[in-house]
Amino acid sequence: MTQSFARVRVPHVIVALLLALGAVAFALHFLHLRADFPNHSPWNDWAKYTDEGWYGDAAIRYYLRGTWRLPGDFNPAVALPVWPLVEAVLFRFTGVGILAARALTVCVFGCVLCSSFFFLRLRAERRDDRSMRTVFAAAAVLVLAASPFIYVFTRMAILEPLLVLMMLLSLQAAYATRLAQSAWQRAAYAAGVGLLISLMIGTKTTAVFLLPAIAYMLADSAGWRLRRMLRTAAITGGVVAVLCGSYFLVLVHRGYLGDFRYLFTANAYTGITRSTFFKTVGETLTDGMWTGSLTYPLAGLMLVLACVRPRVWRDPVFTSLALWAAGYMTFMAYHANMQPRYYLVVAVPLVLLLLRGALHVAEWNPVAPLALAPLLLLVVGLEGHQTLNFARHPEYTYQVAAVRIERIVEAEPAHSHTVLSISGSNLSLMTGLPSICDDFGTMDLEDRIAAYRPGWFVSWNYVEDDKMAALSRFYTLTRVAEFPAMDDPDRNLMIVYRLDAKEGMKPKRKRPGARLLPMAFTYPQNSVTIR
Repeated sequence: MTQSFARVRVPHVIVALLLALGAVAFALHFLHLRADFPNHSPWNDWAKYTDEGWYGDAAIRYYLRGTWRLPGDFNPAVALPVWPLVEAVLFRFTGVGILAARALTVCVFGCVLCSSFFFLRLRAERRDDRSMRTVFAAAAVLVLAASPFIYVFTRMAILEPLLVLMMLLSLQAAYATRLAQSAWQRAAYAAGVGLLISLMIGTKTTAVFLLPAIAYMLADSAGWRLRRMLRTAAITGGVVAVLCGSYFLVLVHRGYLGDFRYLFTANAYTGITRSTFFKTVGETLTDGMWTGSLTYPLAGLMLVLACVRPRVWRDPVFTSLALWAAGYMTFMAYHANMQPRYYLVVAVPLVLLLLRGALHVAEWNPVAPLALAPLLLLVVGLEGHQTLNFARHPEYTYQVAAVRIERIVEAEPAHSHTVLSISGSNLSLMTGLPSICDDFGTMDLEDRIAAYRPGWFVSWNYVEDDKMAALSRFYTLTRVAEFPAMDDPDRNLMIVYRLDAKEGMKPKRKRPGARLLPMAFTYPQNSVTIR
């Protein structure tokens, strides 16, 4: 009886301890949400200057300006509507602000942790040890929550955390088709997978590179029986075709096709070529070390062990995770622009792959858990220390600069408050100032300046020649302030210019295809800005 009691209780104690430590590590994500992306970190990603504002711009503009789209400016929500819709629901209650947006992303990551736990608890074989699965699932939660790489990117209001969550839900829905008791239930699960795939594509179009992993899980759940596989594929593919096709037709009908195409045109400046093939592939693989100096090679070791023990590939969870990571790394190699944030979509499946592989190792050899426990402690200790260091030493250079820019702009109420800047959308999210982008847009910069008549220009470090040429046609630039912010040598000084219209050269409004709002914006009375 004593042995039976220990056999039941000890795993429960271990699971409770691992989950408690994971909860503490997760709680650190909510601290200092206004702080900079950690300066002088190993991950120099320019998204920290722009992306939080860009990809939430539709929601930001809706509550601050009364319109979700500015004709001629950068409007990524046309092609990527899911995240701004989610933010719009939140802003309805909180008002527009960086704190609310980042807290939302951290909550999404909390859902990723919960989903990861349940995903790794899915059965590997008919007679595997359920309690052992639960222990390794809890360990995965702790490793994910303690990772410094995951910490910094899941505290940014960007697209990748939501994409990871939807991918996990899609795989679990695909796995659930095998548990269905009737054909109608299987059809419902398959339709649910189609809905989630559509939402993934609407979150970030690169989700198409994750489809092989979902297709594998669906095929495995169908028992690799051709008729059932075709039926499932027809239902899932049909839902995706109807939803995505209908949305595309709406875009064409509403005249938004130009904004839709522009998102892909703007991202087509890099790509793999025959001459750079091996270099690009090598960089894609080596840059994976960003995700964790220990977890990344250990996940690779698990893949090697799986090749030695082909039986591991029969585990649909392990194989789908491998296809997930391989699929998105294929995108990064194809795009040939290895930004650290892209690797967030790879970091999560690699951690899960590592712990799922460790589960199989533990099943082969009962002594293995004794050897894996110190390794787990080493990984969590080293990575958790760096995460704790980030949490204990926040910096607010970007937020402070944004607030000071807001004060300068509002100190001249008779002057247009519209800010022209590549980081303008981030400034709008932080302060509520109206803005347009000086770099991306379906209209030429001169035409956008003429249409929206900005009163201020905020540049990083210096004014580029093309922007100076466009602005000097209409304005005299007066340098009024500069604020150090962030750590990139090319972008660590925000310079504020007042734009004074030249005599006889006052920019005239142009019609970019839709009625423009007046430049004197009225803020909704029920909008409470969280900064």
